[in-house]
Amino acid sequence: MLAVTTEVTVKLVPKPQLARCIMASFDDMRKAGDAVAEVIAAGIIPAGLEMMDKPMTAAVEDFVHAGYDLDAEAILLCESDGTPEEVEEEIGRMSEVLRRCGATAIAVSRDEGERLRFWSGRKNAFPASGRISPDYMCMDSTIPRKRLADILLAISEMEKKYQLRCANVFHAGDGNLHPLILFDANDPDQLHRCELFGAEILETSVAMGGTVTGEHGVGVEKLNSMCVQFSAEEREQMLGVKRAFDPRGLLNPGKVIPSKHRCAEYGKELVRGGKIKHPELERF
Repeated sequence: MLAVTTEVTVKLVPKPQLARCIMASFDDMRKAGDAVAEVIAAGIIPAGLEMMDKPMTAAVEDFVHAGYDLDAEAILLCESDGTPEEVEEEIGRMSEVLRRCGATAIAVSRDEGERLRFWSGRKNAFPASGRISPDYMCMDSTIPRKRLADILLAISEMEKKYQLRCANVFHAGDGNLHPLILFDANDPDQLHRCELFGAEILETSVAMGGTVTGEHGVGVEKLNSMCVQFSAEEREQMLGVKRAFDPRGLLNPGKVIPSKHRCAEYGKELVRGGKIKHPELERF
């Protein structure tokens, strides 16, 4: 967007002496979401903190046989790494928080093989989803950690609205969502409903205090949603920065920052769809 990178210098960091992973089951999505927030609130910064909901757990367990609890509404994977003493202390603190938040089962990896098995399901979430659906659309929004349960419940209602399934896997530690909407791209109606479903996830994330993207960028797919998150003044400031570095508009033209015309047209669509009241169209 702003430059062409010709050289990158990186610093290598040593591998930690030890890593262990907690696999915690929850019978309630809200308890799992609260547990994520409580781990961070306790001053613990895990090496990894991931969440999978029940549909995703079922998909990956059938694929890799990681030993997941198929009765759990959500599973958390919490990893600690460092020296053996640091890991033992942090694993103990995290386990206590998870129990206090209502975990129905807690397992701690006993060796490296078991740790990798715990992670195998999470790392194969995308190919596992490809086994149960012809196509999927991966979304990428971010919300405050305390709203994890709220967004999952909202997505559940969207599944009914759009008549499409959605499996969820989150980088829970930083509130980064990856809902995978399952559909068949050979069916134009399903594709259309999938796109509407995805847009509503992004805009609901913004309404909950989040953002339309976490790590996968905007490109052209999220241009309309950028109109919802940022005001006309904010978008103009972004364009000002872009022009300062790229006055001729040669770098990724038409991406990331939506035009005033696009936002105005999208605002009209939202009005026609009953999502916003007409006076609010002025913000676009």
